[in-house]
Amino acid sequence: MVFERKDIDPKYKWDLTVIYADEAAFEKDYALAEKKIEAFRAHEQTMTVSADELLATLTDMVAIDALIEKLWQYASLSFSVDTSDNHAQALNTKVRNLAVTAGEASWFVSPYLLKLDRATVDAWFAECPALESFRRMIEKTMREKEHTLSDECEILMSRMQDALGSHTGIRSIFSNSDLRFGKIRNEEGKKVELTDTNYVMHLMSNERRVRKAAFDCLYKTYEQFGNTYATLYEARVKEATTTAKVRHFADSITASTFRDEVTPVIYNNLINTVHEGLSVLYDYYDLKKEVLGVPHLHLYDIYAPLMGEIDTNYTYEEAVDEVLKTAKIFGKEYESNLRAGLLEKGWVDVFPCRGKRGGAFSSGTPDTEPYILLNYTNKFDDVSTLAHEAGHSMHSWFSNHYNEPHNASYTIFVAEVASTVNELLLAHRKLNECQSDEEKLYILNQLMETFKGTLYRQTMFAEFERDMHALCEKGVPLTAERINEHYYGLVKRYFGPRVVCDKQIAFEWMRIPHFYSCFYVYKYATCISAASAIVKRIETEGEAYINQYIGFLKCGDSKSPLESLLVAGIDMTKPEVVRSAIEDFAATVKQFKEIYQSKK
Repeated sequence: MVFERKDIDPKYKWDLTVIYADEAAFEKDYALAEKKIEAFRAHEQTMTVSADELLATLTDMVAIDALIEKLWQYASLSFSVDTSDNHAQALNTKVRNLAVTAGEASWFVSPYLLKLDRATVDAWFAECPALESFRRMIEKTMREKEHTLSDECEILMSRMQDALGSHTGIRSIFSNSDLRFGKIRNEEGKKVELTDTNYVMHLMSNERRVRKAAFDCLYKTYEQFGNTYATLYEARVKEATTTAKVRHFADSITASTFRDEVTPVIYNNLINTVHEGLSVLYDYYDLKKEVLGVPHLHLYDIYAPLMGEIDTNYTYEEAVDEVLKTAKIFGKEYESNLRAGLLEKGWVDVFPCRGKRGGAFSSGTPDTEPYILLNYTNKFDDVSTLAHEAGHSMHSWFSNHYNEPHNASYTIFVAEVASTVNELLLAHRKLNECQSDEEKLYILNQLMETFKGTLYRQTMFAEFERDMHALCEKGVPLTAERINEHYYGLVKRYFGPRVVCDKQIAFEWMRIPHFYSCFYVYKYATCISAASAIVKRIETEGEAYINQYIGFLKCGDSKSPLESLLVAGIDMTKPEVVRSAIEDFAATVKQFKEIYQSKK
């Protein structure tokens, strides 16, 4: 059911007046940010004169960033709850333009830092103790030394940022606004419009006819535009590979992982280790074929649920209670602050309403609450989603409360760890409490889908990206035919010899927007691996390990991602972490199979 926003009880909606009482307050901060940005340009002449001047420059830059983040939070959250609101959309554009202006005004900060020699910087740390809080920021910048260009080139690059990445926007507009996939007949035999958004919903239909119709219809359309998508994607890959060369990186994968403060070794270890565990995935697909009762498992069967929805419905308050029961293990500070956020401080915009953005997310800044968007429909899936997003929000809460603002924002490399820890712990607790085999099978199915979709599928995507960038760097044209052939080969490897790899799947790469955020998806797979290892230690070591895990949440950006995970005792340079996640997946498949066959 979709509500009108005005009909939803205010206690289930964000109160964004907490951020800005009204638009006049927003405009006041916007004007202040503009003033600060203009004044900031004067630091170009003084930044490297003394320790005090460097401190003043970095302090002012952080203040500008904080203002822009707060403005962005207000504008983006306003738009998220009503995407038809043109005024909110205009505010988003306005803040984005302000951020571009700030980037242009501060272009010199990194290049000028890199002009300082190490001895001078060390002396300034000793001379000015207040500068110490910026050590991490300075160290991260100084590691960029060999990849920083001349002043003139850096100015040019900063001015080009808004134009670079245009392929992403073009692809989004084309895919979401211009493509039409036609109609299929649903379970009731009625013709319904197929979209890229409702496609997976149709693939989850209990009727195989509907699944096949959606699969055939979607990819028939994508096939027609293969040359357009190939041209767009090749342009995006060329942008990444060219930028990497300009900045003196060996290749684009090295450039991307450098920003994550890791190396391609971790990326390749992930792929190689998952290859070792493909037999477990093949076992999962054999199980799926058995449960669905089909003679051959096709790719349009992959999303079909093995279990129907369980009858239990959860009110929002009951969902909060489930999440808090799970969070209790983390101690009073975690549980009490999460309770206050979910029930008293208005962190969550709960119910779907007309115009509201779909899905779920957590988003906040050091100056705002860590807000959560849901589209809650009273199902166990929604409870799991709340647990997931609460993990994000509490990660942000600890990062913000135990670090200065400029050391608070943890990186994408660890961003999905805390959320997945919560999701897994909730599932494990509910498994232990289940009163029926049906409920156990439902939760086990959810866990299997999580491992399959996050560990294996994202690794397949990561392998595809790595290969495409490598081909481009060798001068090989990324034609539609070449990309289709390579993608199809990967699908056959990951789905194995006993799944029918329908030829249309060769076009699937066209519908994956993440490929335009180069070398992003591998972090989903490394995060679930780390989370699985953390959950295993929480469940075996209990309170003795909890403090280590909370210490990880407190790191924010005060340490590198790998160092932060080491605080939790997780070494992502070791393939054992990924192997452990594969073992957990295998155990889940085994448990489902045993219960299912005993019932059968």
